[in-house]
Amino acid sequence: MDWRLRLVFAVLIIALLALQYRLWVGDGSLADVSLLKQQLSEQQQALQRLEARNARLRAEVEDLRRGQEAIEARARSELGMIREGETFFQLVEPKAEGEGP
Repeated sequence: MDWRLRLVFAVLIIALLALQYRLWVGDGSLADVSLLKQQLSEQQQALQRLEARNARLRAEVEDLRRGQEAIEARARSELGMIREGETFFQLVEPKAEGEGP
């Protein structure tokens, strides 16, 4: 074989090995692509959860804007507020025998 042909063959082999290295190990390798696809999937799921949460919050804000009933219901449930003239009754479960004071 001519030495020039051997040189071309050696250069092609080196180029092939370099490309194979980059495909399997280097930047942009198959492992990197797989990892990026997994991260993209996780980010899309997180985005869907946040979009659903935003939709619920938007609906709640709209409900609060529309009427006093929603504000009153929220004040009663979260803050324990009562209207003027109403009487508040708190029911307490009786203690079972043998329980402390």
